[in-house]
Amino acid sequence: MEKSKTTPTQFIESLPEDKKSEIKILDEMITKIMPNNSEKVLWTGKFWGGSDQKIIGYGDYSYVRTGNKKVDWFKVGLAMQKNYITVFVNAVEDREYVAEKYGKDLGKAKIGKSSISFKSLEDIDLEKLKEIVKKGFGD
Repeated sequence: MEKSKTTPTQFIESLPEDKKSEIKILDEMITKIMPNNSEKVLWTGKFWGGSDQKIIGYGDYSYVRTGNKKVDWFKVGLAMQKNYITVFVNAVEDREYVAEKYGKDLGKAKIGKSSISFKSLEDIDLEKLKEIVKKGFGD
């Protein structure tokens, strides 16, 4: 995946009306939590598993993969997928992925190692999601 020239705002405005308002709410929440000097960009391309994705990335995160390949990524991500809204939190606390560690208390959500997927904001506890996102930025 790579950073796109399309802005996150342009991407959000292109979404269907029924999901745009929820993505806007999440975008505003994550942006308020994100440290002031952090970058917010749209990432596009093939994601793990080969699917085409568009993810708003908040904050910069770099790591070195096997073979000494440097990877640039985001600390927190927001995606509108086919059937779900997904928030990615690329953080570990006490050797456990933050999303996995705290996600079980969110409500009706599918929790992965660093992903939290749900159909609607009505299905989750937004305050608990906010706390997980804060941990993603190191708070």
